[in-house]
Amino acid sequence: MALSRRQDAGLLVLRAGTGGVLFAHGAQILFGWFGGPGLAAASVGMERMGFHPGRPSALLAGGSQLAGGTLLAAGLATPVAGAVAAGAMAGAVAVHTPGGFFSVSGGYEFPALLGWTAAALGIAGPGRYSADHLTGHRLNRPRTARLAFLATAALTAAVLRRRAARLPHGPEEPTP
Repeated sequence: MALSRRQDAGLLVLRAGTGGVLFAHGAQILFGWFGGPGLAAASVGMERMGFHPGRPSALLAGGSQLAGGTLLAAGLATPVAGAVAAGAMAGAVAVHTPGGFFSVSGGYEFPALLGWTAAALGIAGPGRYSADHLTGHRLNRPRTARLAFLATAALTAAVLRRRAARLPHGPEEPTP
C-alpha cells in the first residue's frame, strides 16, 4: 500500500526532527558544538561511565549519533541510520537506567524515545520525500534493514556486556 502524501510529509517531519536532535547530540560529543563537552572531555566521561577505552567509545557514540542523525534527516540508508542511532541510544539508556525512567531524575526517558523513534523510522522507511526515494530505495531494502538491525544489536550487546563487566556490582563484601 502506497503512503499518502500526508503520511510522507509526517515521516519527513519526524525524520528531520529526530535526525536533527541526534546530529546535534553527536556534534556535542565530537566537536563541542551546542555547548557540548567535545571529544577530549567526552572521552574522559565515557571512561567514568564504564566505556573503555574512552576515546574510541566517544568516537563510536558521537559518530553513531551524528551519522545516524544526518542520514535519518536526509532519508538516506534509512534502515542503517535507524539501526545505528537506536544502538547508540541503547548505550545512553544503559547509562541513565540507574536514574529510573523519567529524565527529571536523570533517567532514560529521552534517549529511549530517540532510540525507539530511530528504530521505528528504520523499520517503516523514509517515505516519498527522501534521498532513498530519489535513489530508487537502493539502500532501503528489507535485507538491508535485517542486516543493519542484527549487526547493530550484536555490536550494542557486546559493548554493553563489556561495560557491565567493568562496573562495580554493588558494595564489596568484607573479607573475613
